[in-house]
Amino acid sequence: MAEITAALVRELREKTGAGMMDCKKALTEANGDMEGAIDWLRTKGLSQAAKKSGRTTAEGLVAVASGDKKAAIVEVNAETDFVARNEAFQDFVVAVAHVALEVGDDLETIKQYKLKSGRSVADELTHLIATIGENMALRRARVLSVPKGVVASYVHGALKPGLGKIGVLAALEAESESEAILTLGRQIGMHVAATRPNAVDVASMDPETVEREKAVLVEQAKQSGRPEAVIEKMIEGRIRKFYEEVVLLEQVWVHDGATRVAKIVETAGAKLLAFERFQLGEGIEKESSDFAAEVAAAAGK
Repeated sequence: MAEITAALVRELREKTGAGMMDCKKALTEANGDMEGAIDWLRTKGLSQAAKKSGRTTAEGLVAVASGDKKAAIVEVNAETDFVARNEAFQDFVVAVAHVALEVGDDLETIKQYKLKSGRSVADELTHLIATIGENMALRRARVLSVPKGVVASYVHGALKPGLGKIGVLAALEAESESEAILTLGRQIGMHVAATRPNAVDVASMDPETVEREKAVLVEQAKQSGRPEAVIEKMIEGRIRKFYEEVVLLEQVWVHDGATRVAKIVETAGAKLLAFERFQLGEGIEKESSDFAAEVAAAAGK
């Protein structure tokens, strides 16, 4: 029996894109012969993942998982919305969220974590690619925690609990972990899902974003031809309006349309430390294709 070394397994994985455990089994079945192992994987339909690795993944699912004073959110992408309805894929995304909750949001650490299947997260993903037939990718993860209080989660239009296309975490520091504080956190999650704020407060706004906005406002104000003193007042007012649109605590609470979010949080005796909003496929440039051209190409025209 030939020795199946880690280097041999790694080489086969690089050649085929199949999972680590599948590669080891293939080499065992082929008595260490590389070509025989490749053929074994091909017969099992496990060597196709590598061929799919270049395809755009802008669909998929977002999942959240909650623990004691912390919560995690992850996004796993696939090529089509069809995969989001696949139970194996759904179970995988939920499992990844729980892994993040346990080990943190470093993607490499998550990918190396061993699942109940005996495969690592990375290998399980490769296995799913081969099984389902689409390219997939673990895109991002985030874990929020608080010293005291709650990290609430909200999923908009959830397919099942904790699984959907828009997910939000809201970290609230409070003296208690009462149902009222947890409900507030979920309401903040709903608010964030709807309004897409850029930052918790003015101090945490990206300085470059603020300066860019100011530059635009200055040019707009100058074109009015008004005196400098008037222009300064105009800019101050418009910057305040800008903050009211993009800063969470400055926004109007969507649940009553009147009160500032800062006042809602203060009245509850809490402090909003952070939030995270994942929207599926956000920022991914989707490929567009000419269907007629594809058919013609397939027909050799």
